[in-house]
Amino acid sequence: MSSPRSSLLALLLAACGSASADGFEARGTVEVPEVDLSALSSARVVAVRVEEGARVEAGDTLAALTQVDLDASIAAERARVATAQANLRDLQAGSRPEEIARARAELSAARAEVERTGKDLERVRSLVSRELASRESLDNAVSAEQVARGRMDAAEEALRLLQAGSRREQVAGACAAVAGARAGLAQIEARATDLVLIAPVSGIVLSRNAEPGEALGAGVPVLTLGEMARPFVRVYLPQSVVSGLAIGAAAEVLTGDGRRLAGRVVAINPRAEFTPRVALTESERADLMFGVKVEFDDPAKAPYPGLWVTVRLDAKAQSRKDAK
Repeated sequence: MSSPRSSLLALLLAACGSASADGFEARGTVEVPEVDLSALSSARVVAVRVEEGARVEAGDTLAALTQVDLDASIAAERARVATAQANLRDLQAGSRPEEIARARAELSAARAEVERTGKDLERVRSLVSRELASRESLDNAVSAEQVARGRMDAAEEALRLLQAGSRREQVAGACAAVAGARAGLAQIEARATDLVLIAPVSGIVLSRNAEPGEALGAGVPVLTLGEMARPFVRVYLPQSVVSGLAIGAAAEVLTGDGRRLAGRVVAINPRAEFTPRVALTESERADLMFGVKVEFDDPAKAPYPGLWVTVRLDAKAQSRKDAK
């Protein structure tokens, strides 16, 4: 983003633009789209591998950052994934033969206890009928027999569940747990990847904003790249010229070394950059300046960013305005 001083300078120079037989001329500097490289979370800079002015290619590793808890977080998430996967495998495999054999043994013992308590109950009933045992003894025998049957029923249900295997709901829940653990691991690994700054485009390093050892907040740029494949010139033109321009209008860029490069208008700022005051006279309306962006037809021939050039607009744009 240009400073207020540079914007004022551009406006002053644009105001000095002039109409000629070939069209209207205005001066501006060659610029390129800027790309800030930063981490999405707070981190410490480990290394910066490029200097200002260096040319880079898309995919080059330019800087590396680190976080104190990153390795521990990755290890914890991997352990969580391993635990969830083991639980899922256990549910899918079903009960082990040893578990089923133990359940059968417990059921057999429970049945034997039911048989024993049943015989004891019959014996006590016989004694009570002959008044050889108390009513309390009969109540105790009935309770023992009922408890034994309850244990047998529980043992039968346990064996049935083991033989049936895991319910679909349990397996689905375990699958969801595995998916959640993997998502958590992917999130941490993505954070680690984000700490390695890769050039998203080919271009030049416009500024190196941090050095190794610095702790940066989220979004604070380490480097700023200029995309050399998309150079442009921004000039400021008066209302009388802009009103006759259209997107796509032809333009010619005159460089300091005498070259003439073809270009075209790609954007016109709908807001004036300079307004003298609210009540404008006819002559004061000519002082309104509008930013116009001109791109090169052949970006490879564009001058180096920051160099001053002259933009000459097609005279036909002027004639359309004059015709009005």
